[in-house]
Amino acid sequence: QISKMFGTVVVGVGIAGLARIRDLMNPMPSSPSEHLKLFGFVSRRSFGNINEAKQISLEDALRNKDIHAAFISTENKSHEETIRMFLEAGKHVLVEYPMALSAKAAHELWEMAEQKGKVLHVEHIELLTEEYKQLKKEVAGKDLVKGTLHFTGHVLDENKSGFPAFSGIARLTWLIDLFGDLTVTSATREKQKDKNYSRMTVHFQTANKKPLTWIEERGPGMRREKKINFCFTSGCLENFPEAPRSSVGLFMQDQNLFAKKLLGQVSKEELAAEKWRILRCLDLAEVIQQYCEEPEKIYS
Repeated sequence: QISKMFGTVVVGVGIAGLARIRDLMNPMPSSPSEHLKLFGFVSRRSFGNINEAKQISLEDALRNKDIHAAFISTENKSHEETIRMFLEAGKHVLVEYPMALSAKAAHELWEMAEQKGKVLHVEHIELLTEEYKQLKKEVAGKDLVKGTLHFTGHVLDENKSGFPAFSGIARLTWLIDLFGDLTVTSATREKQKDKNYSRMTVHFQTANKKPLTWIEERGPGMRREKKINFCFTSGCLENFPEAPRSSVGLFMQDQNLFAKKLLGQVSKEELAAEKWRILRCLDLAEVIQQYCEEPEKIYS
């Protein structure tokens, strides 16, 4: 049995891209990642080499038959176009969340990957953190009465990162993964241009008609932080449970999952559940954006 190798290319070398290059060059011993071989990276800036990795042109990356998969770590705005190019070239794709900045584009890309028989994998490291794994255990089997997830962070350039419901989709993913399907009951957004401040407030209902609130707040000097307040019939959870540090980095865990998919080691059920979750969150992000951008209703 010859071990199957997948040539990979990293597109975009920001923080995530550099982490990807590092992890591809140092795979975990006897993990699925050993089946990935870094061929090079693509960037608009000129680097030459990063460690042992060589810079190649986008054209080369798309044309080269030895490259089977692309890791897309560009800014959010260009994800859609980049995914499309690599799928069209017959490559598997790993992309950082959000995969696109509209639900329609996401559905089209997913369909395209399925038609071409290629893996389209969207990174969701927020589900892989020890903090989150503990939280999920804590919430399991409890009856929600109401809850709030409040995120604060530094200012983002929306032209590049998209509307907050998309750039902050990690929070939405948490809520759906913890509490099942949600419907948006209302969403508003406050912006103070002069202060570079933005606050989006979204109200959801669970399938059991319980209220959940998501607040995404960004401004200069705001610490990157998540606050939770989930109330259950058995009591409220206001702090994250204690969590150990993981010995395996988040990007590496994600890379192992992608490699497992390439090797056909992920069940159809898991793949279907993941597809539903990813596309559902993007559908909801779009609904939220529409609510926030509706002109104020004027009652005569």
